Amino acid sequence: MTDTSAGLYPSARWHDSSVTGYVVLAVVVLIWAGFALTMRAIGMSPLATADVALIRFAVPALALLPLIPGRLDAIRKADRRAVLLVLAGGVPFYFIASEGARLTSAAYVGALIPGTTPLAVAAIGFLFLGRKVPRRVLWPLGLILLGVICLLGGQWRAVTSDTLVGVATLLLASVVWAAYTLGLRRTGLDAISNAILLSVGSLIVMVIAMACGAFQTNLGDFSLQDALPFAIVQGVGTGLVSTMGYAFAISRLGAAKSAAIGSLSPGLTSLLAIPLLGEPLSPVTAAAIVLMTMGVIAVNRNAGTETPRLRTGKP
Repeated sequence: MTDTSAGLYPSARWHDSSVTGYVVLAVVVLIWAGFALTMRAIGMSPLATADVALIRFAVPALALLPLIPGRLDAIRKADRRAVLLVLAGGVPFYFIASEGARLTSAAYVGALIPGTTPLAVAAIGFLFLGRKVPRRVLWPLGLILLGVICLLGGQWRAVTSDTLVGVATLLLASVVWAAYTLGLRRTGLDAISNAILLSVGSLIVMVIAMACGAFQTNLGDFSLQDALPFAIVQGVGTGLVSTMGYAFAISRLGAAKSAAIGSLSPGLTSLLAIPLLGEPLSPVTAAAIVLMTMGVIAVNRNAGTETPRLRTGKP
């Protein structure tokens, strides 16, 4: 007797299920949190910022090398201004964010850069592109702003001049990331082509700058073991896995749901920083992160589009 049950009740392929989408998205959120933690950890390692940046862009650039010929023509035809905005999300963003991380904490890095990006996108759109901010997103943006105020005001006695400079630097990084996000929308390229543009373009900039002595480097003064965590988390994780994984999650769960779940990364960053970096999380900081996370989620739902995140490889 022939078993026809497989034909009557076909099983869903594992990669087509929403459960797989949730699993992949969980990995992506963990990688985003790891990116913020490793940015903070640079100052505790023998590597210079330029060394980690070189690793960050070299790993995905080499991995994507075989795909360049098939996408080179499309990249060449992309809008030049959009290309510059995408490249701003590479080396400029990396060094601004790393400086902010050096002066603050992982909680600040995890909260301020992704948490204020929707606010920065709205401000850039209003000031430079003439776009009106929809009324339905005003109160979520207000929540984000309130979270920033709580983050600083709740610990004003412990806030030093370095902390204020660090916060301002992280907010600048958020603006640069917002500009990068707008550039992604304007290039007309797919996720892989944008990843090639960002990683290869940034790698070329890094190599030229380091050859000219523009950046301090500790090459030769650290071991492979010292560099391995950055290569795994930033090069492989942020540069490759998060880029492809986030696109996969969107295809299975939808943009709004993926972005909402992705908004949990600031809270995860703060929690992981306690055991990994020894950075305490105060109740006020936790409350500020909750406010900003709620604001980002609400922006996603009310705007009907995904909130810009470290989805093309960070950052």
